[in-house]
Amino acid sequence: MRGDEKRVVDAFCAWLQSGGWDRTREQEFVDVVARRDGVTLYAEGKGRTAAIGLDVDTVYGQILRRMPSGEDSTGRFAVVAPTEACVAALRVRKRVRERLRIEIYCVDEHDVVRLVAE
Repeated sequence: MRGDEKRVVDAFCAWLQSGGWDRTREQEFVDVVARRDGVTLYAEGKGRTAAIGLDVDTVYGQILRRMPSGEDSTGRFAVVAPTEACVAALRVRKRVRERLRIEIYCVDEHDVVRLVAE
């Protein structure tokens, strides 16, 4: 992870820990795997970049290409990005994200994490 991505992922991991999630970094195919109450959350982070829209699209592609081939009814997926990238993350329609169980988490400049409900 380079630059701001580390900050974003660190803040997300701290937020998960405060919520009672067990989490592991750089595991399986994503930056973070978190587990709580029978739910597994696979999260891929992105930091500030010069081409944030393109990079957020890349995150979606990484998640889609690496999703488990078998059905995992307890698995959810997450795009974790700085606040300024949330608009780009929301370009994927809510209906599509819901069907694929992809959530968006935004991390502000003070490392406050919020789940985007749109």
